[in-house]
Amino acid sequence: MEISAEPSSSISFTSSSHVSNGSVSLKISVPGSGNWPNLEIVSLTKLSYNLGQLLVDSYGDYSDAEIVVEGIPVGVHRCILAARSRFFHDLFKKEKDSLEKERKQKYDISDILPHGRVCYEAFLIFLSYLYTGKLKPFPPEVSTCVDNLCAHDACRPAVNFAVELMYASSTFQIPELASLLQRRLLNFVDKALVEDVIPILVVAFHCQISQLLTQCIHRVARSDLDSILLEKELPFEVAENIKLLRPNSQADDDNVAPDVDLLHEKRVRRIHKALDSDDIELVKLLLTESNITLDEAYALHFAVAYCDPKVVSELLSLNLADINLQNARGYTVLHVAAMRKEPSIVVSLLTRGARASDMTLDGLSAVTICRRTTRPKDYHAKTEQGQEANKDRICIDVLEREMRVNPIAGCVSIISPLLSDDLHVKLLYLENRVSFARLFFPTEAKLAMEIAHVETTSEFPVHLASRGSSGNLREVDLNETPIMRNKRLLSRMEALTKTVGLGQRYFPHCSQVLDKFMEDDLPDLFYLEKGTPEEQRIKRMRFLELKEDVQKAFNKDKAEFHRSGPSSSSTSSSMKNVNCKVRKL
Repeated sequence: MEISAEPSSSISFTSSSHVSNGSVSLKISVPGSGNWPNLEIVSLTKLSYNLGQLLVDSYGDYSDAEIVVEGIPVGVHRCILAARSRFFHDLFKKEKDSLEKERKQKYDISDILPHGRVCYEAFLIFLSYLYTGKLKPFPPEVSTCVDNLCAHDACRPAVNFAVELMYASSTFQIPELASLLQRRLLNFVDKALVEDVIPILVVAFHCQISQLLTQCIHRVARSDLDSILLEKELPFEVAENIKLLRPNSQADDDNVAPDVDLLHEKRVRRIHKALDSDDIELVKLLLTESNITLDEAYALHFAVAYCDPKVVSELLSLNLADINLQNARGYTVLHVAAMRKEPSIVVSLLTRGARASDMTLDGLSAVTICRRTTRPKDYHAKTEQGQEANKDRICIDVLEREMRVNPIAGCVSIISPLLSDDLHVKLLYLENRVSFARLFFPTEAKLAMEIAHVETTSEFPVHLASRGSSGNLREVDLNETPIMRNKRLLSRMEALTKTVGLGQRYFPHCSQVLDKFMEDDLPDLFYLEKGTPEEQRIKRMRFLELKEDVQKAFNKDKAEFHRSGPSSSSTSSSMKNVNCKVRKL
């Protein structure tokens, strides 16, 4: 927390020069007409400031307990929390006898908060209110989104932050703060997208805030959110209440339609249950036995929202669903994937022809949805922690690139003079290229390899085909026929080709640099410590040139996004260790 300047009390205490005789003169200067209530306001202001300093003073820690939030311990003073909150009073009183002397008691926020979650920043805001009686401004890095066109008055991060504070204030029994947050959440209900009202409705239900709950229920009941989402996201009784409030769309004089609709809904639910069970074979059986299609069941929408990425991949491989089909709200599966922010699903949909430019009925594209559900803290997490690129940022970067280029169908084909008709030479080229990409872009390379299902194929022994290998014999399967062996190698080559194609599609400038160096006898470059001192020096110079060219190429890729900020790739973090990685090869 920031340390603010101490407020001036306009009260001065002056002592005489004869300190030895104990004479002290007191001079009080109160602004205004000299009203004593003003002095009380000044005193309360100073008290609030001084108590707040207990949370931020780094020179002295007088806390006697810790509350762990998101793995970070926060020092607290039990006497203050017990005086301000009946919840903490009872908690500390119950455990008072069991506490050891001169030892801080530690609590985990997840253990004392039965519903919802509270992030570290929200807990600090809550704690500051307990100590000072003042609600500080919400930190923008966790209460706004990364969409520059958003007003941040009702986006998902703004809603979530207020919801987290409501959970804390209600659970820890601070009614005045809960009342303040309730007014803010009531304002969100009419402004926010209807799917962003869901977390407000859930907190109102668990915290038993009747006015807020009623308004949320009526907003959702008026919307066109499907019943499947309501059942997945809301408590059962709330979902049923919303269904009862919705108008009956069936004609009163139609005696057949209700039975037909119920049968159709039953078949749809069976398909969804099969997807929930990760049973694609059962899905295929249900499609065969019933007169219903994947599109009619919106099965792909359901799988993208709630199922494992492998189930989504298997469902896509059936080629029975329209990947750009819009539901009643105008959402395609790519819009749903953008809300979930799972990179493997997003890339899988794009490679199969999903259109990133499609808009919902609310006028939102997939990348806009992704941006408006991402906090700046999460978007810049890699820069702050020096880790690999995070999922939120990868999804945004991939979708932005798709919006800025005119992608051709399928993966870009690989063109290189090294790709002769010989299968071994092709595999050697691909294995080297993918291995090299993994050194510089570990997160993106892993994502591309997952989409291409590289892990299901056996690796081609590059070290045996590379120059300078010892030529030692390796284990071979004597039962493997030449046809079987060629089939295995072709499967590997197809997976690696798709991996390289994904890299060329989303990082074209980097791929051009890799093309250049792959054509220049790359295998020897992996072994920097082999050869004569002169050869080693030349190799190191070439390797440093490659690092510089790849970094420039990546920056060129990112410049197309027309925004500032560090690269989304793990280039920066991987560059630090790339030399030691190369030596290990």
